[in-house]
Amino acid sequence: MTKIDKKFVIAIDGAAATGKSVLAKGIAQKLGILYIDTGAMYRAAGYYFITKKIPMTEEEILKNIDLINIKLKYIDGETIVYLNGKDITSYIRTEEISMAASNISKNKYIRKKLVKLQREMAGEESVVLEGRDITTVVFPNADLKVFLTASIEVRAKRRQRDLEKKGNYMDIEEVKASLQKRDIQDSTRKESPLTKVKDAIEIDTTNLTNEKTVDMVISLLKERI
Repeated sequence: MTKIDKKFVIAIDGAAATGKSVLAKGIAQKLGILYIDTGAMYRAAGYYFITKKIPMTEEEILKNIDLINIKLKYIDGETIVYLNGKDITSYIRTEEISMAASNISKNKYIRKKLVKLQREMAGEESVVLEGRDITTVVFPNADLKVFLTASIEVRAKRRQRDLEKKGNYMDIEEVKASLQKRDIQDSTRKESPLTKVKDAIEIDTTNLTNEKTVDMVISLLKERI
């Protein structure tokens, strides 16, 4: 494990299947820092409403938003998710919670709340996090900003493998079409579109192993801080 004494934030953006989450986890493990799994935070928010059987309307979200406290901790190489003090890590990977997370992530009040919590965690310790608006909205002043790219062919193969691991089998052309559709949605949406900021380091992961990408980002971080 590599240790860096100074507190820092690594922000990673990029389109789907460019390797963002694998990279962020690899960096967290190598540096022994917190990986802020933003997707898990939206899942935790969805879990709150699902388990309490509260409809995810704007009215109900506004009523409950101050009752939702989500915290992540890095323990034994894993990011543990806490909702109001309870470890819910093993309960938030179901399809029902996945759909709830997708629905609730569209709400601007939830997004604002979770960004606030993410910034609070980064105020306490070094963190790495990834998404589509991390360098533009969540941490525009991050110590290191990275923007991942990869060819659509490689991205489609990666996504296809991930789906197969979960027992879902899709034709490669279907996967490719789905990713291209997602790219358009992500880059043209009104709320926090996917954009490469000027000071982000672009890394093409098409021909890179995750280990190589992790080492590259850590080297860049050392240069910056």
